[in-house]
Amino acid sequence: MKGTRPLDNNEIRLVSAYFSGKFEVRNRALFLLGVSTGGRISELLSLRIGDVYQNEKPVTDLLFDKSIVKGGEVSRAVPVNVDGRRAIDDLVSWHREAYQNTEPDRPLFPSRQKSGRVAMHRQTAHDILKTAFTAAGLNGKLATHSLLKSFAQRVYEQSGDTARIIGVSIYVDKEQYHMDKYKSYNSLFYTTGFWTFEERVIRRVCSSKYWNHKTITRF
Repeated sequence: MKGTRPLDNNEIRLVSAYFSGKFEVRNRALFLLGVSTGGRISELLSLRIGDVYQNEKPVTDLLFDKSIVKGGEVSRAVPVNVDGRRAIDDLVSWHREAYQNTEPDRPLFPSRQKSGRVAMHRQTAHDILKTAFTAAGLNGKLATHSLLKSFAQRVYEQSGDTARIIGVSIYVDKEQYHMDKYKSYNSLFYTTGFWTFEERVIRRVCSSKYWNHKTITRF
């Protein structure tokens, strides 16, 4: 979403404390996985339990298959940090308690309806996150896209080389400049600041040669 801002580590910790109710674990896990992996909300809501939990433990590298990646061009593998893996563990335990079912093909983030057999709607995710942002007393334009931006900012701050690490490019589209070309994250950070243009992220395969789950520290 154009104009949304990222959250810093203190804000991430603050927001994570403002989920409550029957679906507290699900909602907090959605938030934490978003800021831990940089997944778009549509990608996160398309995940199945088997995508994040294998051999009785959380995955250390999460694969966003090209079938759920925006544009559908390529898959993307993202290392999962310790906070993300803990969120996965908590979420699978919640599934086990709430539904007595952790089959691999079940939606990771289920709707309130149909006993967890269908995924949460995108608008529901938006409302959940907006409520948490407001409850935490945060200012500025915040939305689901803030999760991806928070992830990208943390990668850049800790590595200085977002383009290679995340393995993505930005398609810059701003009417008044009539721009029609690709820019890497690295270039975009140095020339325009943090995502000052409306962008469409074009996913490419991440390279673990430059980044692994130990590179990005906890929040």
